[in-house]
Amino acid sequence: MGALEFLDWPFFEPHHRTLCTDLEGWAREALRWSEPEDVDAACRHLVAELGREGWLRYAVCGREFGAAQDALDVRSLCLIRETLAYHQGLADFAFALQGLGSGPLSLYGSEAQRRRYLPRVAAGEWVAAFALTEPEAGSDAAALRCEAKPIDGGYLLNGTKTFVSNGGIADFYVVFARSGEAPGARGITAFVVDSGTAGLEVAERIHASAPHPLATLRLSDCWIPSTQRVGGPGEGFRIAMRTLDVFRTTVAAAAVGFARRALEEALDRAVGRRLFGGTLADLQLTQARLADMAARVDGSALLTYRAAWLHDRGARAVKEAAMAKMVATENAQQVVDAAVQLWGGLGVTRGTVVELLYRYVRALRIYEGATEVQQLVVARELLRGRRTTGEEGEHDADRSGGPVRA
Repeated sequence: MGALEFLDWPFFEPHHRTLCTDLEGWAREALRWSEPEDVDAACRHLVAELGREGWLRYAVCGREFGAAQDALDVRSLCLIRETLAYHQGLADFAFALQGLGSGPLSLYGSEAQRRRYLPRVAAGEWVAAFALTEPEAGSDAAALRCEAKPIDGGYLLNGTKTFVSNGGIADFYVVFARSGEAPGARGITAFVVDSGTAGLEVAERIHASAPHPLATLRLSDCWIPSTQRVGGPGEGFRIAMRTLDVFRTTVAAAAVGFARRALEEALDRAVGRRLFGGTLADLQLTQARLADMAARVDGSALLTYRAAWLHDRGARAVKEAAMAKMVATENAQQVVDAAVQLWGGLGVTRGTVVELLYRYVRALRIYEGATEVQQLVVARELLRGRRTTGEEGEHDADRSGGPVRA
């Protein structure tokens, strides 16, 4: 992953440096940027490989359930996502969704649920998915309409979920549905639904610019027992937002990985491309662009690992996580675009590293809280304490999570 000098920053402990160095060694040999012919098969293979090599142990928590640590360590998650994103976008996706898809179980699952699902997630045996987004509920996720009706010792689920990452290949889905305990965010409950459950079907496969398993799900009189409820009735939205709070900073880390790889590709092109009697790197315009790219990468990384460090210390890091996600993803888009420009015609040739980076990086500015949502979160946090009247309600605070590519 290029130079690893950033590991000397004071945000990290020795075990973080060892983790990153070990993963870098494995990823350099095992991963390549490419576009798979069968994305479903490639994703399942990557999940299995990441599990077999032990990296997925960091995506869940609880050593008794096969995890590397008893609590989710955001710095570890970020280092893994940055490293994987540098070497292959689909590998980063596979890791991230194992964590996000099982996150509600790690954080709020019952003993029986965690014992059933988490060891298989950590081993790469089961593929996880997170089903929150609906056709009319993205940024305003509290407006979801999928219904959960209590009946016969369980719940009957009816509704549609869309943009479900790992949709079609997941072994289980954490589904959020309106159970009606209260209006808005307080009337939503979380459920874990196995892929073979009657009434659950893949209604449509969605083909995105960056290839990965993505689908719309339909639930039609899908009955599940109460033992599959995650947390208490009406706690689902809080569970979703808490899960996103953990994993949002890792999106920034993936953006840093993409940007860092784009910078490396740009440097290689600049010193290797001959023109006008010299190299592309001899041009002052090129040097200025490379300097800007490098500053954006380091600035994003500093914001990302500050937010992760604060979270791991138990601090309230809502503003810092939103800043990291906002800045890192926007910067990554600009860094990757600059790399494409420096590569010229090859930069838009399908299958080259910078072309693949260009397709992979764009979605990061949207999912798990679009940039515009993060701006609102940062502004809200800046204004907190400056308000002289009124108090924020729980519902408004919960809305800060924004959308998720679920």
